[in-house]
Amino acid sequence: MTNSISDITAADVLLVTGSNTTEAHPVLSLQMKAAVRQHGAKLILIDPRRIELADFAYLHLRQKPGSDVALINALAHVIIRDGLVNEAFVAERVEGLEALAQAVADWTPERAAAISGVPAGQIIQAAHLYAQAHAAAIFWAMGITQHTTGTDNVKALSNLALLTGHIGRPGTGLNPLRGQNNVQGACDMGGLVNVFPGYQPVTSDEARRKFAAGWGIPYEFLSPNVGLTVTEIMHSVLSGRVKAIYIMGENPMLSDPNLSHVRQALAQVPFLVVQDIFLNETAEMAHVVLPAASFAEKTGTFTSTERRVHLVRPALPLPGMARPDWQIITDVANRLGANWHYNSPSDIFSEMAPLTPQYAGINYQRLAQGGLQWPCPTPDHPGTPILHVGKFARGKGLLCPVEFKPPAEEADETYPFILSTGRILFHWHGGTMSRRSAGLDTIAPAAEVEINPADAAQYAIADGQLITVSSRRGSVTAAAKITRRSPAGTIFMTFHFAEAATNLLTIDAVDPTAKIPEYKVCAVRLEPLTGRPSVDELNPPPAE
Repeated sequence: MTNSISDITAADVLLVTGSNTTEAHPVLSLQMKAAVRQHGAKLILIDPRRIELADFAYLHLRQKPGSDVALINALAHVIIRDGLVNEAFVAERVEGLEALAQAVADWTPERAAAISGVPAGQIIQAAHLYAQAHAAAIFWAMGITQHTTGTDNVKALSNLALLTGHIGRPGTGLNPLRGQNNVQGACDMGGLVNVFPGYQPVTSDEARRKFAAGWGIPYEFLSPNVGLTVTEIMHSVLSGRVKAIYIMGENPMLSDPNLSHVRQALAQVPFLVVQDIFLNETAEMAHVVLPAASFAEKTGTFTSTERRVHLVRPALPLPGMARPDWQIITDVANRLGANWHYNSPSDIFSEMAPLTPQYAGINYQRLAQGGLQWPCPTPDHPGTPILHVGKFARGKGLLCPVEFKPPAEEADETYPFILSTGRILFHWHGGTMSRRSAGLDTIAPAAEVEINPADAAQYAIADGQLITVSSRRGSVTAAAKITRRSPAGTIFMTFHFAEAATNLLTIDAVDPTAKIPEYKVCAVRLEPLTGRPSVDELNPPPAE
């Protein structure tokens, strides 16, 4: 997030898209509700489903899944056409206006309406509301990024903020809501295929020399090549390129797309190591399982979605043979010939901070007094609640024209429905932790297929009836949940339940830049079942 969570109530307008905030980020959603109910903010919600946040929305734009660029380009078109550009801000701090204006010139509200299904009048109203606000903030999550056009979706949103000057001030900003409590921290520390800690590119000779010196290793040890993402790894196993996989805190046998392909890869890889706190579906396929400590049993730091670094301390003793991740990794590295001598997470943090400008002024002693928001470049720096105040990292902000591209797979006569996937309040990801909570699993014990009443009537589907959902990649069976939350022609399913593993259906097409799979759009068909066989009987595990 460019701004802080506490900043939300300073906004006059909130534009929320691709985020079921009340279920995926329930605490943060309270700030949004307070902004609307207590501070008079207007909420523009862009989401195909009528999620709970729609009850608080001034405008709800229900776009067709996968049409985001068309819709957002039309918002930019209206802002430019109707003279709503913040000309002073753009002149001082932004470049690329002419190119963007040319790119969106044909993206009239009427053209976007034909593609997205959002009425042209709503598009015009939303553009005026956002642009004319004193302070407007944009929020998004995986509903925007988990597309083959996810990077373009985010660029298009950034264009709106740059055109209107809604960035670098209280109540404004571009605010991605990260998927877990430490996704931000993992990325900050180089948990990506193309960067070292602090987003310093592995392709940079200067960065490699810097980290080689800081880590006390030969410069030649650090590869200049960008690595493989998760989806690419699975393909590379089957091509024979990858011979071993080490998985930590992830359950790709439920969370990755096209699970039949994933199972084939994990069954074929010569050596699979899983480091986790439970024996999940992926760990059951491993050659070696390393028992790890949970968040409640170890010391370390978490960095939240607002860039705030928090110190975490153990609340419980380590169970059984479980060990903190840093100790396991250190021992594995030393068995492979390294010479690491870390005695604590603080040692590792102290090595990392001087090499990472955003974290250079942060240490465990300061964190013991409370969290700090990066960038925090010096030991006396208070942290940075708002990014891009006065200037951007590159100097001027760059408007980036993006062209609409349809999803990798669209509905057709054979597969007439669009499936979108996501989470519910009571479970997370593959349910490795949440489904072991009796209370949570009692509230939400099984997968459901959210289907519009019109579609249910057409297929003679009753509420609670078992239906088989099939794509070009697989089939699962779950109970129908008839609701107007999902628009006609679309269904929604979660991916928390191994008994009805929704990712058997999803497509492993990825964004060409970010390599994120298109979880939010794939084509499926429905088949209502008669009788009441159990879901377990109807969803056997994929063939080995």
